[in-house]
Amino acid sequence: MIRRPPRSTLSSSSAASDVYKRQELMFIKVNKHIKKFNIEIPQNKLDDLQQRLTLTRWPEKETPDDWTQGIPLSYMKEIHDYWLNDYDWRKHEKEINKFPQFLTTINELDVHFIHFKSPHKNAKPLIITHGWPGSVVEFFKVIERLADPKIDGSNSEIAFDIITPSLPGFGFSGKPTKLGFGVEKIADTFSKLMQTLGYEKYFAQGGDWGAAVTTALGTQDSNCEAIHLNMAVVSPDMETMNDLTEFEQQALAGFQFYQEWDSGYSKQQSTRPQTLGYGLTDSPIGQAAWILEKFYQWTDCDGHPENAVSRDELLTNVMFYWLTETAASSARLYWESFGDFNGGEVKTPTGVSIYPKEIFKASERWLKKRYTDLRYYNVLDSGGHFAALEKPDLYVSEIRSFFSSL
Repeated sequence: MIRRPPRSTLSSSSAASDVYKRQELMFIKVNKHIKKFNIEIPQNKLDDLQQRLTLTRWPEKETPDDWTQGIPLSYMKEIHDYWLNDYDWRKHEKEINKFPQFLTTINELDVHFIHFKSPHKNAKPLIITHGWPGSVVEFFKVIERLADPKIDGSNSEIAFDIITPSLPGFGFSGKPTKLGFGVEKIADTFSKLMQTLGYEKYFAQGGDWGAAVTTALGTQDSNCEAIHLNMAVVSPDMETMNDLTEFEQQALAGFQFYQEWDSGYSKQQSTRPQTLGYGLTDSPIGQAAWILEKFYQWTDCDGHPENAVSRDELLTNVMFYWLTETAASSARLYWESFGDFNGGEVKTPTGVSIYPKEIFKASERWLKKRYTDLRYYNVLDSGGHFAALEKPDLYVSEIRSFFSSL
């Protein structure tokens, strides 16, 4: 049976400080290539969503009493009812717009990003990149804390200027209209973004596609001094197959489960993203189901996604796909780059945090075959794929632990 936990609301940052706002105005005056940005969804788009939800056509109930055939009908009807009658986009839009957001054009494409500057002079720039089916929504609980450690009583020596861009084809960034916007070009785009912001040296962090982009930043841009990943993908070291640890055996079993039961989305998105896009762009319930199933499978949720992430957070993340009509453009990244997760040697100083419900997990010795300067490796006892959203305290602690060690 599906349990319905209590509803909770989106936890978001407070408004930027007056000091930051003054810095922001000066920054925009100096850099004419960057425009201030606020999310302002036209009311007719919200009315259209309401109408489409009202006209939802449902499939029949799944035959087993669990999630083995996909997201259950009963749960999607709960989501539908809440989305239609209770969810308040305008409230969340207002909260999101408290974060300083910008648009700039790089490699002939608009890039949307949050730029939250630390009040501490010694702060290091840190670019954090999301993946699919995530968005910058993943980072709302951690942006301000990473920028100002005093918020939770931590050492102000460990402070960051936070830059969180939306991947090309995702959210409010532009949609590539030509071939070639894969991981390497996205990394090139983000390294140019850091240059545009005036950062000569910086750190980078990411999970999922964000881990692939972050790895590419570390290998392509000498200004990227160190990287931290919460989904580092490497091939198992064949020399260890006769001497596997218990962790490595579990990792291989997890990969086999992914291949047999959990990888259908990636096969479709890496081969026929355009075909998929028609259905997801036309049906909000279809788009929501496509995304929410992964929050069940990839979070440390004990059988229900809302044990890990609140219903409002789940729907706000879905809205970043629905309102921007990015089902096809976000899926197209798989078509461009699905084989680029596991590439060549990475010499950049690297830290890796392993959460137990992550899709892919790797042992320290497997990782060192690729990330040859692996300086930090930690296996955590809770959390999953959407680390910053699920376990913000652990996520912040891991980032501070690694980068402070440098």
